[in-house]
Amino acid sequence: MTEQPEQPDQSDEFSMSDAPEAATDALADRMSDALAVPAEQPSAEAPPAETVLEEEKVKDEIDIQIDLLKDSDWTVRREAVVTLGEMGDERCVVPLANALRDGDWQVREAAIDALGQVGSPAVEYLVRMLRDWDIRKSAIRCLGKIKDERVLDPLMQQLHHDEFKDDATEALVDLGAPAVERLVNALKDKNEVVRKQAIIALGRIKDPAAIDPLIEMLKDPDWFSRLTAAASLEKIGDERGRQAIKPLMKDPDLVVRMRVERILAAWKQNKETANA
Repeated sequence: MTEQPEQPDQSDEFSMSDAPEAATDALADRMSDALAVPAEQPSAEAPPAETVLEEEKVKDEIDIQIDLLKDSDWTVRREAVVTLGEMGDERCVVPLANALRDGDWQVREAAIDALGQVGSPAVEYLVRMLRDWDIRKSAIRCLGKIKDERVLDPLMQQLHHDEFKDDATEALVDLGAPAVERLVNALKDKNEVVRKQAIIALGRIKDPAAIDPLIEMLKDPDWFSRLTAAASLEKIGDERGRQAIKPLMKDPDLVVRMRVERILAAWKQNKETANA
């Protein structure tokens, strides 16, 4: 009897040929599930809808307040200026700077404070405004309200101009401690006016770092510089300053001697009152 060749089992053929394909499909399904982003979840890069709406709301409010700056009622304009300052957005800078030219002084004053609130974003524009003679005083005052090192050089430069030196001095005093180093360096400036304004500003800031430089100014050849240095040391109120100005009781200038005598007398009286 002739032996018939063994026929392959159909079930075995399926398991050998189809198993790799089934495994591949399963792997593809798992990768697809891992990469899929549910439709209801926002993209990681896109901001939440609430944030977008809030930003749009702020933008709309800024536009509204800018439009109110054109109102015929100065109280409305002033309120708009105050609101823009509180927002502190960079888009508020130019409208607020334009408000420095407003016909009402109360609006202009509010604009100075508002630009100070906006702060650093306003510095570059305000520095450019220093070129405008009519608006320079207001720009100087604004810069004095902004704690940004970029305002120092422009303000120090204004000490060279007789028309604006007092405004610049006031602005530097408003800045306080950040201006002390520049003012101390200005005590050696070739310009006598700059030296005097620096002395005045240092006395009003009352930073202890200015005591030794001011003591050196008591030897200045100019009598008014010596007098101003003595007065600034009086304002600071340090004992080193009191001891340093005593030799000026014999100063060759009568005005200096008289002023120093009054300073020392007042200093002694204040000390006695404090110890009583």
